[in-house]
Amino acid sequence: MLLKILTVAGLATFEIYAAIPAGLAFGLSPWVIFLASLTGGIVGVYVTIFLGDKIKAFFAKYKKPKEEKPKTGLIYRIWNKYGVIGLGFLGTITVGAPISIAVGYSFNVSVVKLITWCCIGVVTRCAILPQSATTD
Repeated sequence: MLLKILTVAGLATFEIYAAIPAGLAFGLSPWVIFLASLTGGIVGVYVTIFLGDKIKAFFAKYKKPKEEKPKTGLIYRIWNKYGVIGLGFLGTITVGAPISIAVGYSFNVSVVKLITWCCIGVVTRCAILPQSATTD
């Protein structure tokens, strides 16, 4: 039982959409799946932030300054419309926290705000998915 819970939490560190079906396949209750995926998802947010700082510092040492490109395209329109809330909350719900954090680093978003909204997105995602997957 503990191995199943740790597996769900480990999967949620990278992708909650993979962790919840795994928990259901293991026969875990929705509350156990919720708690395990919530724990794994929040750990994933903090691990990504920690590694993101290290990776950003590494590349900053070797990066040559280049001229600024015009900021156009879909990502910039979404960023201009929804800001850090859209990136942290909606991005975490749709594509996952690690990708949202990576995009946030490229836009130089405040890490504290990004962590806050990503964690809110993880809680929302973990609260909705186990219940919706078990109601057939």
